[in-house]
Amino acid sequence: MSTYSYKLHLQKGSSGDGNQRNHPGEATYTRDELMEMTTFQLRNICYKEKLVGSVVNNLDREGLLHTILRFRGAEENLLIESTVPGGVERLEAVLHKYLNTPMPGVDVIKIPAKMCLYMGLAIGRLDNYHVESSKGLSESNVLLVNDHMELCGILHLRKEKDDRRAGHFTLHACQDAQLRKTVNQNYSLLFFRKQDSEYLYKAYHQDHPLPPVNLHYYKVPVTDLEIRELEETDAILAIDFGTSSTTAGAFLDHQYVSSPSSNDLLNGRIRLNAINYVSFPDTTQKNEEWIEVLPTAVSVADCSSPHDVRFHIGYEALRHMKKNGYSTNATVFQGIKRWVNSYHKIEEVMDSQGNTATVKRSDILRQYLLHVIQMAEHQFKCRFRHLHITSPVKLKTQFLEMFTEILPEYRIESEHALDEGMAVLFNTIADQIDKNSFLDGETYQALVIDCGGGTTDLSSCHFRIEDGHISYRIDIDTTYENGDTNFGGNNITYRIMQFMKIVFADYYGKGRQVTDIDQIIDIPGSEIFRYVDEYGVDSIYERFEARYREAEAILPTRYKEYENKSRDEYQRVRNNFHFLWDLADHMKKEFFRQTGILRNRFTSDTENRQEPDLKLTAVERWVLSIREDGRFRDVFDFPDVVFNAKEINHLIKADIYEILRVFLDDFYQQGRLAEFSIIKLTGQSCRIDVFREALKEFVPGRSIEFRQKSEDAGKVPDLKLSCLRGALRYQSAKKAGFIEAQITNHAPIVPYSVTAFTHNKQERVLIHSQEKLSLVHGSISRPYGVSEVEFYLKENDGQLRQRYLYMDEPAQYKTVLYEDIASKYGTHIPQDETDSIQNGESKYFVFASGSEWGFHVVPVARLNEQLALGKKVFFAFESDLSELDFFDGMK
Repeated sequence: MSTYSYKLHLQKGSSGDGNQRNHPGEATYTRDELMEMTTFQLRNICYKEKLVGSVVNNLDREGLLHTILRFRGAEENLLIESTVPGGVERLEAVLHKYLNTPMPGVDVIKIPAKMCLYMGLAIGRLDNYHVESSKGLSESNVLLVNDHMELCGILHLRKEKDDRRAGHFTLHACQDAQLRKTVNQNYSLLFFRKQDSEYLYKAYHQDHPLPPVNLHYYKVPVTDLEIRELEETDAILAIDFGTSSTTAGAFLDHQYVSSPSSNDLLNGRIRLNAINYVSFPDTTQKNEEWIEVLPTAVSVADCSSPHDVRFHIGYEALRHMKKNGYSTNATVFQGIKRWVNSYHKIEEVMDSQGNTATVKRSDILRQYLLHVIQMAEHQFKCRFRHLHITSPVKLKTQFLEMFTEILPEYRIESEHALDEGMAVLFNTIADQIDKNSFLDGETYQALVIDCGGGTTDLSSCHFRIEDGHISYRIDIDTTYENGDTNFGGNNITYRIMQFMKIVFADYYGKGRQVTDIDQIIDIPGSEIFRYVDEYGVDSIYERFEARYREAEAILPTRYKEYENKSRDEYQRVRNNFHFLWDLADHMKKEFFRQTGILRNRFTSDTENRQEPDLKLTAVERWVLSIREDGRFRDVFDFPDVVFNAKEINHLIKADIYEILRVFLDDFYQQGRLAEFSIIKLTGQSCRIDVFREALKEFVPGRSIEFRQKSEDAGKVPDLKLSCLRGALRYQSAKKAGFIEAQITNHAPIVPYSVTAFTHNKQERVLIHSQEKLSLVHGSISRPYGVSEVEFYLKENDGQLRQRYLYMDEPAQYKTVLYEDIASKYGTHIPQDETDSIQNGESKYFVFASGSEWGFHVVPVARLNEQLALGKKVFFAFESDLSELDFFDGMK
């Protein structure tokens, strides 16, 4: 195997805070960037750039800002990027008064031959509207006018960071650019000198008159420019809403809109009669890169107006965290998918300026999903109204209810909605149909293991494909078998972060001591599986966890415990956690993106020699806070430590084997694994080779659909997109009539029991463990008028997992006949049990249904010889999608 290593280093030409230098050795900073930095970061810039030497220690925050801007201040361009009341009218008045001096040389400014602009849509980099000029243009405002000099739109020129060619720009416009379609449609673009562009900016934003000016301009006619309204499409936008990341896409046929954007068709941004994935700009990197996955993260951008809280979404949220050294005051939410059963909860939030507000979790979820939808609409140039959002199989009902409530203006697919496991399976079925690699009418059995960012689910199914006269007939019977809401890719990132913390604590706190994995997990790799079988997974990590707790004294990361300390100490510890988490997540992705990556070390030096096994990755800033003698000390020197793939595999081997052992051991013992013709591994985490190695303990490798495709070496693994692709292929095939699908979801086995206590302290089991979810029910009685009834959820071993409190409200009871009860609840509330209810008694019926991962409580009372029905309340087996929060400040 060829070696392939990479280093993290500070690139020459970059500052310690992520700013690209205009010239070698000279970083530049804008005031807005500096305002978001801490005093410590500002002082660090002065040291790094060697500004004013020892005087830095005597400067306050304002002095540091002034010093940096004086010597390294970046040239700021005043671009019109927001809507200001009256701004368009003021700008149009200025044009009519002062647009006096056309400049020669218009023919050397090259603009697009055809442009198609959409009202309400931003214009961005992906639109590829390039402008070339040798006339010395700079980033400036550009105005769209017609032959009557009516203002029809406000755009601006922007220099892309990775485009070093002189005179090359891209046209941009904000989402609220206020495009105006006029009777006269001979459009031209007006380009201005920098000083004239800044005058237009001031005229747009200021409501008081400015001094007269003589505006110089280039007027360049546009050969073909069309301003359109955004057309509504009947295409379905599919969203795979994940714990750690989200993807989206749509199948766009040739009729999805009446006239697709020719510009996007020519640029390959839209492919007709094919699946199109939504791309998102990764702004956390030096050079912005558009990729088909969005982090499931939200941070508060501005809550100065409590009724209009603004958010940063996805990469922008991570970028602002990183830019501020992870010490920003702004509230950050990660793993918001976990809120499915508590999305009505209120969160108190804060922005970077210290403003606070309260906001519903449902509003945060809505803003995130709207951002995904808006990005799709921008790229595909259409208005979506029909959404398909995948969800975990056991929480499908709850997710659909949540999406329907928080996105009322959209039609959420429910009748033909696929859960995540089913979407992955249908992707495999569609592959078999496309390759004609199925036996007509043959029944196949498949097992789907979906290990995502935060959860792992196991589903089994039988399916049969028949090549009918007019379509394929597909019968699918599926059952949710098992799952772990607390294991996914984030667990692996956390293990790597733990190992890094131990290694760095030893290195910085114990005299440059380098720690090897064998010193903390001394069980040979070949023995780990057997050791887990005999002694349990906790025994593997017992010493490892102890060393991690010891490392807290040297390299603390549990920042929640520092909330009663000084702000400086709290921010240092918080920075430690997020910095290590970011490094660990990045290294995990590099190690498991493709085979051959064997080593990783962190360095600040750019090595000039070229080696086939060397991969260089930039780290913008290296700083950790070490505790010594009760005080913090900052370390900036990169550790001389090498991490290799073998020790990372050794580190996570037991965890991965344990999750598969829990899932598959019963199948293996019962001999059922041999019945499955397909074992499908999906989710980003399943790309790790250790998964395949662990599976070999149970099944032969030839039946496992695991191997990554050749095109999977990029930023977004094919396994991550398989769920989204399956959902889109199913919806498009149904719409076109190519398939007739019959999907039956069988009720899973309940892994829990539900109990309650009688008045004399006798515990009564209402739902028994290991029963089918659709068949279980029980009841407990109380006097009518009680205010609350407590129920208990217990594991198989009888250990208490959760308490539930049913709050009874007598005003909610309505007089009914048993026939009314039977029509609503059927066999869940038998008549013989309602007949036995006495006057003044309330009987609380507890039952589960086959489609919801939880149980219902419905009270029936008898009042004056008449039955009365109370309110139904649903209690989820898991209060959140995952109870394990890696960002709670206690890791």
